[in-house]
Amino acid sequence: MGALKLVKATHPLLKKHIKQVETFDQQLKDYLADLEDTLYQEGGQAIAAPQVGIDQQIAIVDMGPDGLLQLINPDIVATSDETQEDVEGSISQPDVFGIVERPQMIKVKSFDVNGREVELTAYDDIARMILHVCDHFNGILFTDKMKREITEEELEALLEDE
Repeated sequence: MGALKLVKATHPLLKKHIKQVETFDQQLKDYLADLEDTLYQEGGQAIAAPQVGIDQQIAIVDMGPDGLLQLINPDIVATSDETQEDVEGSISQPDVFGIVERPQMIKVKSFDVNGREVELTAYDDIARMILHVCDHFNGILFTDKMKREITEEELEALLEDE
């Protein structure tokens, strides 16, 4: 167990519909632990199983002080009409950043590690990260939704403004 190797951005798994988890067992718990280790090793904020070559709808989102959110078979059931454009990047494409428009608020149904359904409402950055990882389950990369790519200089300027 431990950190897993990221697949290349051109890996076919990143462009296909990913299978739902059907068995909530020790292997699922191991995948979640490995994804967590990989997320921290890569310095990311979110990770989806296809990014490490696993054809399962499993993801982790780092919600900062609120801890880690585990998503298993997530389903976006509602989104706000209000949208927001912001910078996105991906550990699958470490040198690419771009402006992506996404809803500011979402409601998502998912399952916990024991197979119990959970529902949550997320806003702003957390909503953005959940939508980003859910796109991975449908073969969509953030670059497919990107309005425009930004340069490293633009990224640095945006980060300085925060």
